[in-house]
Amino acid sequence: MARIGIAGAGIGGLGAAAGLARCGHDVTVFDRFAAPLPVGSGLVVQPVGLAVLEALGAGPAARSLGRGIRRMAGHEARTGRQVLDVTYDPTGRGWHGLAMHRAALHGVLLDAARKAGAAFELGADITGRDGTRLLIGHRRSAAFDLLVDAAGAGSVLSPLRARPLPYGAIWGNVAWPQGTDLPRDELRQCYRRADRMIGILPVGRQTAQGPELAAVFWSMPRAAHDAWRARPLDDWKAEATALWPAVEPFLAGIGAHDAMTMACYSHGTLRRPFSDGIVHLGDAWHRASPQLGQGANMALLDAWALVRALTDGPVEEAGRRMFNARRAHVRAYQALSGAFTPQYQSDSRVLPWVRDRLLMPLSQAWPARAMLPPLVRGHLVPPVLSGLGLPD
Repeated sequence: MARIGIAGAGIGGLGAAAGLARCGHDVTVFDRFAAPLPVGSGLVVQPVGLAVLEALGAGPAARSLGRGIRRMAGHEARTGRQVLDVTYDPTGRGWHGLAMHRAALHGVLLDAARKAGAAFELGADITGRDGTRLLIGHRRSAAFDLLVDAAGAGSVLSPLRARPLPYGAIWGNVAWPQGTDLPRDELRQCYRRADRMIGILPVGRQTAQGPELAAVFWSMPRAAHDAWRARPLDDWKAEATALWPAVEPFLAGIGAHDAMTMACYSHGTLRRPFSDGIVHLGDAWHRASPQLGQGANMALLDAWALVRALTDGPVEEAGRRMFNARRAHVRAYQALSGAFTPQYQSDSRVLPWVRDRLLMPLSQAWPARAMLPPLVRGHLVPPVLSGLGLPD
């Protein structure tokens, strides 16, 4: 049994806490908030992430709240041309994504970590570390055998300096409206070139008794958020509805600018996500745009790889073993995210033309048509080297 201190009670931190505590390790999770809080709106737990949730014993609870996703589709607003069309399960093997409200996934993992026996120290503002002790304000924590940095993009423990991406998105949640024909098992998006995008993602329920929800997202340059807030909300709704009339009933559920939260993205990867006494996972190791829908899944996979590393070898080798199990997958998906993002979020006039006129037709032909579903499901490259069951 190892004594493990985890910085951050987000998706990756809670996933690691649940898995490590289930294995009998003495786990303490530190978080700066007085109560663990989720950050963000809707997300898709891809099949690789679902496999981790099942391994952590959290799969049934997640499925009870989420909404199964069978397809991702997008069209260009002016031409109506289909520019994205990926079916999760073209061969009938049971594949699907699970769209969830981030708070629902966070709650499921928090419950799993607590049931497994993880301890929590909340209201702990981490300012650094001293060896295997965390610095919390003017005091030091107890010494641990291993520190896990799962503190996200703002981690003070991570040496990663990521490159800010010019585009982000505003996100909000609304009750699924009655007056819509959009399917509840698909992610739908509408684009104008690459400088405008609006999407609707059914995300199931935040709580068991809550209403069915949809996540609404609107792409914009990160520098444009203040100007958007200064505009009358109805002007933005009119612009979005003119772009894609089908979103009108969803926008009716947004009553104030504060109902939409700005998310900014960056891109970067640590070459070595471990050093003496500490490992970095999730956004503290690698950051990318959400274009491939892999953010939460990458954090869950990192957490599972760390669990396996501590199961299969000594604590001193845990960081290297985790890295070896994950590096091919991380490198591949970071590279693909970097390549895809400018086609969907940029000021380029050329890349959207290439996307619509060349890449989309190619994507519907062999071999790309066979490669896209596993790309979205998260296992185009093996996500970890051992211990993670996936459907045949």
